[in-house]
Amino acid sequence: MQIRASPLNHCAFCLGMHLALARKHGVSERQLDLLAAWEEAVTVLTDGFVPDEVYERAARHFEETELAHLTALITVINSWNRLMVSRRIPPGRVEW
Repeated sequence: MQIRASPLNHCAFCLGMHLALARKHGVSERQLDLLAAWEEAVTVLTDGFVPDEVYERAARHFEETELAHLTALITVINSWNRLMVSRRIPPGRVEW
């Protein structure tokens, strides 16, 4: 989720960090390359609320608790994206 949300929110810092973590944990380059081909965006900070159709589609695939966790994860990465973008933190920078 973090790898998908961060480029949509224009956060190169978070994208770089989460790509590195994914590689470290064994996610293949092929899997990472295919993330860009997702059918639609999962989150964009400037688009307002999640349309009912998107929420209902997700609800068919996740139990209520899982959907709550997914929503929380999206909220967290959006917050980090906003922080890092507003601070203009470049990819790879550790101190801030």
